[in-house]
Amino acid sequence: MSKHQKFFIAQVGKTHGLHGDLKLHLHTDFPEQFKAGYTFQTSSGELEVKEVNLTRGIISFRGYEGVDYAKKLTNTKIYATMKETKERCELKDGEHFWFEIEGCSISEDGETLGVVTEMQRLAEVNYMFIKTDKGLVDAGFATTFLVPYIDRYLVRTDIDAKIVFTCDAKEILEAS
Repeated sequence: MSKHQKFFIAQVGKTHGLHGDLKLHLHTDFPEQFKAGYTFQTSSGELEVKEVNLTRGIISFRGYEGVDYAKKLTNTKIYATMKETKERCELKDGEHFWFEIEGCSISEDGETLGVVTEMQRLAEVNYMFIKTDKGLVDAGFATTFLVPYIDRYLVRTDIDAKIVFTCDAKEILEAS
């Protein structure tokens, strides 16, 4: 995965007030990425944050002061690179970015169950979308399955070795 790959983290909404403020719709678990002076790649080019109020969900950008200028940014998508994300976001012990988990093997009791192809949030729970190991597919198991990324199923995650160690994930595969 390229450290220059961009991740969709927010979208700009409608104008708010007369001074160029815009609604900010977050698509990230790390709102601290938005601070005055930070720049982002967007679908409208590079933008620099002038002011942000995360409590109210309001943002303004340098050079877009005034409602008529700000309107041009409505629906703009905001992206962050892997490097920016790692620099601007604080993880707690045991937490990992989704892009670090994607591509990891799923291992349970020494058996490889498959590879995480994607992480996604469904109803406030993060799930690993897993492409089942070919040997298990050949043995009649489903080609893909979902495992919640929660303590109940996780033993540990080794990002350096690109392995997520699980318990009871094979039961989910067997029921898929």
